[in-house]
Amino acid sequence: MKVLGILGSPRIGGNSDILLEQALAGAKDAGAEVEKIVLSKKKIAGCLDCGKCNDTGVCTIKDDMLEVHQKILKADVVIHSVPVYFWAMTSQMKAYLDRWCAFFDAQWRVHKAYRPKMKVKKIGLITLCGDPNVSTANPIVHSFKNTCQFAGLNLLEVVQASAGTKGEIANNEAVKKRAYDLGRKSVK
Repeated sequence: MKVLGILGSPRIGGNSDILLEQALAGAKDAGAEVEKIVLSKKKIAGCLDCGKCNDTGVCTIKDDMLEVHQKILKADVVIHSVPVYFWAMTSQMKAYLDRWCAFFDAQWRVHKAYRPKMKVKKIGLITLCGDPNVSTANPIVHSFKNTCQFAGLNLLEVVQASAGTKGEIANNEAVKKRAYDLGRKSVK
């Protein structure tokens, strides 16, 4: 079993990173092979809506997303961790998620070649916000829920947390355990 972690925060060692590491530790302890991609270290342009991927299933933009697409296809589970920036996901996560369109044909069905890999894929989500009210991240949750429903993917339990200063979440044992459990349960 392969679990891919996607960090949507540009803040390495920050709260999103800490919780993603917890989730990946849970998956690893459950026997999975784990890998983490830090989106801010990748060159990923936004989708151009050129439509060329509708026929080929391959994006025409030559950047790091081509490699990320392959890692997504090879993974059994993809766990995303992203903070709220101005009441939405970060620009890095948005560009990444928009580029998922390469997995679909012109009728917005998962490309035939990808269906066997995508229909069994599990998606995890961890959100963080500085607001004590974790529902501030609901627009991100909504986006991922709709993407999973649309693509026929299995969305796992969402972990939502609140933390402001960098690394603050490291002191929240309950949330760290929820992230760890997300990773551990994703392997079953």
